Amino acid sequence: MPGTRTLVVWSAADEIAAALLAPLAIYILLSGLDDLWIDLVWIFRCDKWAPPPAPGIPEKRIAILLPLWREADVIGRMLDHNLAANRYRNFEIFAGAYPNDEETVGALRALERRHARLHVCVLPHDGPTSKSDNLNWIYQFLLLYERRYQDRFEILITHDAEDLIDADALSWINAYCDRHDMVQVPVLALPTPPWEWTHGVYCDEFAEYQARDMRVRSRMGAFVPSTGVGTGYRRGALEKLAEEDGGRIFEPSALTEDYVNGVRLRRLGASQIALPVLASPVATREFFPRTFGCAVRQRTRWVSGIALQGWERFGWGRTWMERYWFWRDRKGLIGNPLSILANFIFIYGLMTLGAAHFTGQPWRLGASTGELRILLAATLLLQIWRTAVRAYFSRRVYGWRFALLVPARQVAANVINCCAVILAIQSYVQARRRGTGLAWLKTAHAYPAPGALAAHQRSLTEVLAAEGFLTARQLRQALESKPEDVNAGDHLVRLGLLTEEELADAVARQNGMERITGREMLRCLPVWVMDRWSVVPVEIQQGAIVLAVCEPPCDELTRNLAQFTSLKPEYRLTTRRELARLMGERGKKAMSAGA
Repeated sequence: MPGTRTLVVWSAADEIAAALLAPLAIYILLSGLDDLWIDLVWIFRCDKWAPPPAPGIPEKRIAILLPLWREADVIGRMLDHNLAANRYRNFEIFAGAYPNDEETVGALRALERRHARLHVCVLPHDGPTSKSDNLNWIYQFLLLYERRYQDRFEILITHDAEDLIDADALSWINAYCDRHDMVQVPVLALPTPPWEWTHGVYCDEFAEYQARDMRVRSRMGAFVPSTGVGTGYRRGALEKLAEEDGGRIFEPSALTEDYVNGVRLRRLGASQIALPVLASPVATREFFPRTFGCAVRQRTRWVSGIALQGWERFGWGRTWMERYWFWRDRKGLIGNPLSILANFIFIYGLMTLGAAHFTGQPWRLGASTGELRILLAATLLLQIWRTAVRAYFSRRVYGWRFALLVPARQVAANVINCCAVILAIQSYVQARRRGTGLAWLKTAHAYPAPGALAAHQRSLTEVLAAEGFLTARQLRQALESKPEDVNAGDHLVRLGLLTEEELADAVARQNGMERITGREMLRCLPVWVMDRWSVVPVEIQQGAIVLAVCEPPCDELTRNLAQFTSLKPEYRLTTRRELARLMGERGKKAMSAGA
């Protein structure tokens, strides 16, 4: 009978679920107690605050190492913004690219002509190889640069092409490198809408991990893994690594060279510190993968490098402290698949409970022993605590509305992490059978739109004072008389303290934009579009349309232009007078009416 077969299937499923309850609950209990211990250490033993750099600390010479592979679409905006926004002045950027990545090399060469701080290193072989191999060659290029120019960099910092570097991050690293060999600035995901579940997982996890786990590691004296970006190394510490490994500061075969360096440095006796996530965090911000497939791909690399390669390279450690943190870093190999299984059993239990309620039949999963019920209750309480803790850290960075969806995103995180573990183990086993190394799974990068960068740049008045346009006293006196409905730049021009050209130069430096003058207008956009947005096309180059604007563009402008041209917009700053000249009398009237 069909009904009888259905009952047999459900009965077998009940028996399997009931048999799995106890071992699953025991593992979840042990893992939950482990997490609870870290929570308690953070609450009672960790400093939640760190003193900011004292004024007047001499700026050490800093080099930022930037490994690249197929980053032509983002590297221009990344360098333009970060070079303009940074308050630290004594630094240079060394970018490494492969000769077979012609688009990235071409973009870097054009940027090198605009930015004196940028130095391009073209690797001697085609890519991609690995991020660590790229970094090692950048380091060799840096050594040649030092010999050529009789220079020496005291601190080296690693970053990626998608990073939004905090304006004060280099100052913090500079100050803390007086006492530490490695300084890790927090890394946080940029905020995205709540419906972007995948990226929301990164927001939650990094808000918790960077604020809690990294600080606990540092407080307990354990090794602090670099996060690969925002990591400052004192030069002497890197030279120790180079001496130990034939001149290489990163392990070329490692998929997570940042994690490996954290362990290596600690074993060499280096002092490490992870800076706290403050109320207004000094942090490296970036977009992480925003689709399920890209997230699984990235996390597969993390699991392969941290858990599997780390196990192969370091075993289970030399001290109890190393063993404990290796356990925490690797327990996801078991825990992530089991979390999915626990989710399925929980959902199955709810379904069968509902069915039992409506049919009047006894609920088989409810017929458990008293000890098991206590165990299940304990795991439920720990899970509620774990969710509340993650929501707390997420709220601190992204607000309570975003944190309300933490429970749902935890389920999404379980699925992503489980898939990553399965793929990592599969690729690791296959690589060992073939006798080959694991492939570098490169993550596609995105950079924030211009509007999102406004909160992370220096103010116009700060640029005017720092770049020598006006003295601090002149600015202070002038701004005291500024009407509320007039912006600072226009007010300074009206007072005769700045010319329009000087104001445009300052705004360009503030926003990392290029200045243009003396161009001719191209007639490739409707006149009403140019009037509406005060933009003028002046050049078409390499699939991009160069547009003259008199103020930094907003995201709405870029979205609207996509309706009229398939070319990628690139903006150059000019004065209102020059823009009016390009647009003619019609442009002047439109701008006057808009004012």
